[in-house]
Amino acid sequence: MNIDIARENMVEQQVRAWDVLDHDVLDVLTELPRERFVPAGFEILAFADTEIPIGHGESMMTPTVEGRVLQALELTGREHVLEIGTGSGFLTACLTRLARKVTSLDIHEDFLARAGTALEDVGIESAELVNMDATVELPSGQFDAIAVTGSIERFDPRFVEALTMGGRLFVVVGSSPVMDARVVTRTGDSDWQSTSLFETDLQSLVNGALPPQFAF
Repeated sequence: MNIDIARENMVEQQVRAWDVLDHDVLDVLTELPRERFVPAGFEILAFADTEIPIGHGESMMTPTVEGRVLQALELTGREHVLEIGTGSGFLTACLTRLARKVTSLDIHEDFLARAGTALEDVGIESAELVNMDATVELPSGQFDAIAVTGSIERFDPRFVEALTMGGRLFVVVGSSPVMDARVVTRTGDSDWQSTSLFETDLQSLVNGALPPQFAF
């Protein structure tokens, strides 16, 4: 497999074709070595539009969804971004190239360890990786943008409260098989504007699903 051609095809035939037209986002996806972040043995799938298992029953987002997440946040390079769900660390790497600072949370310590190694291997040392369950607590302070990389069954207003005024949140809400990917912009102390982007079926955050008696 010619890695450079495979990566270019991923960006041009998959990501751009799914309405990701932000040049900065496309450049980052073209430049970063996604194959360095997939588990051993899955390198041949690094550029396929498929979810790749990474352990604990979790998977990497597809390249097309990663592109839509990055585009939805409209990063300018000045933001402090909170990522909820570090996973493989690839989206973390993309965010560090597009924002000023990235704080990334994950409930699995081994994910954080592997992501930290992969980030260092590609020359990224600026991301702050934190072992934390975002369904229970969030870091102190506010963030200019938040990316939630797993779905939640019911919208959690705490994520909006963690945004600065005008900050943007990407989140997927609902239950399988049809969920709503949306961008939410904070417009006031207790107000926000939500825009639906596309339908998807994304694996839930650990503890992001409602208990069975509350399922809808």
